[in-house]
Amino acid sequence: MAELASAPAGPSPPRRAAVAFIFVTMVLDVLAFGIILPVLPKLVESFVGGDTARAARLYGLFGTAWALMQFLAAPLLGALSDRFGRRPVLLLSLAGLGLDYVLMALAPNLAWLFVGRLISGVTAASFATANAYIADVTPPEKRAASYGLAGAAFGLGFVTGPALGGILGAVGPRLPFWVSAGLSLANALYGLLVLPESLPRERREAFSWRRANSLGSLRLLASHPELGGLAGVSFLFNLAHHVLPSVFVLYAGYRYHWTERDVGLCLALVGVSFILVQGFVVRRAVERLGERPTLFTGLVCGCLGFLCFALASTGGWMLASLPVFALMGFFGPAAQALMTRHVSPSEQGQLQGANASIVGITGLLGPGLFTLTFSRFLGSESAPGVPGAPFYLAAGILALALLLAIGVTRRAARPAAGP
Repeated sequence: MAELASAPAGPSPPRRAAVAFIFVTMVLDVLAFGIILPVLPKLVESFVGGDTARAARLYGLFGTAWALMQFLAAPLLGALSDRFGRRPVLLLSLAGLGLDYVLMALAPNLAWLFVGRLISGVTAASFATANAYIADVTPPEKRAASYGLAGAAFGLGFVTGPALGGILGAVGPRLPFWVSAGLSLANALYGLLVLPESLPRERREAFSWRRANSLGSLRLLASHPELGGLAGVSFLFNLAHHVLPSVFVLYAGYRYHWTERDVGLCLALVGVSFILVQGFVVRRAVERLGERPTLFTGLVCGCLGFLCFALASTGGWMLASLPVFALMGFFGPAAQALMTRHVSPSEQGQLQGANASIVGITGLLGPGLFTLTFSRFLGSESAPGVPGAPFYLAAGILALALLLAIGVTRRAARPAAGP
């Protein structure tokens, strides 16, 4: 790892070039992840004979296990990146993710597919390191815009990823995994050749198991009242957001009779919406409104979007609500920018590891919560169901997050540490 960290050496790269490198890296990473989204739930369903309710419960278990590994691995990767630099951690994670997709492509049964999801939970934790990279090379007042670009990279990957996955899945259910493996390994090679290190040696932190474990990393969030409060808001936001990967594919197939291709194209449209919001609108919103009002706007629009998803009786009505739902993308960049102001430069990796741990905790709860809710409210021949119940629940969670955010940010707090 030390050898990877040593090349290239020298001062931090110019901000624009560094963020551009991370942007391309995240696009390729999300593209690989997005390709398998339309086919993974259906692959699980095929292993259980087409039983949608049982597939929903099993897919929830898969999501919970994936999140557990994220919860355990993200703080460790964050602490390692604070010690050895961001570059080696990113490269090793990307290479591991590519090899894991190969394993899932070859999985002959649910057990092997489950093992593949466990490994991907570890290797996919590299997003925390990528966020720390952005904090390294961006001044505090510009971080919301840079995190908006990172969100746009996420959206760009989703534009082509799910659409391509739906098309490839129609050819063969395993083909998307092979393509994802190739993209991830190409991403690792790209980083090896061109990605510079962002954390100079003099700003690195000695490795500590206290900081590298999930509970230890979360202690950082208690170092400042607003930081801890924002962590609570982030917890609720991410818990609600898990309704999409947990039930959307099965929900759209059950209620709207969508195929993998239909779901892939819809997710691509979601990606376009988020690109427009996070790539072009977030920066202007922060400049005109400020970080806190931007955060509030994201929560309100997310709540309204989930309500629209629950109420939409046809796929067309659901698609019509996407412009409102896309403004939910205001939340992430604003929250990240506010939180990074309260820790020192040498703690940015630990902070992003702690944030990833929050996502991991919600991942332990969210898949089971929403898939069981979906399964419970599907109904039967004798009793009409409420298939939109998971989205009603997600909207309620975001409403609670909004109330907490208003209380937490009522008075502006001064940063507790350096930029």
